[in-house]
Amino acid sequence: MEWHSFYKPRLLAGMGWALLGSGIVVGATAFLGRAALNLRAALTDKPDIGIYMLLPDEGIRNTTLLRSTTIERHYLAETREGKKLIILRKQGEEWGVVRIERLRE
Repeated sequence: MEWHSFYKPRLLAGMGWALLGSGIVVGATAFLGRAALNLRAALTDKPDIGIYMLLPDEGIRNTTLLRSTTIERHYLAETREGKKLIILRKQGEEWGVVRIERLRE
């Protein structure tokens, strides 16, 4: 192969575009992967955030963690109807609502 016949600026420009394109692909893949991990963590690993997603109709304003074990969490939640005791239990890899009890003041 005759290297002296290549036009050097055009060769360097092509290599630059190839590096830029591959960098964009790697960056976009890393961004989407991180976003997917964050979403999974928000839904499964952190039931404090998941309580708002599990009970959107309750209108939860504020939550206080009362008791926590590896498979169960008890919350005092302030809703538009008043204070409620909400118990979440881990079922497999997901958290689910076991009990909602309205509290009297």
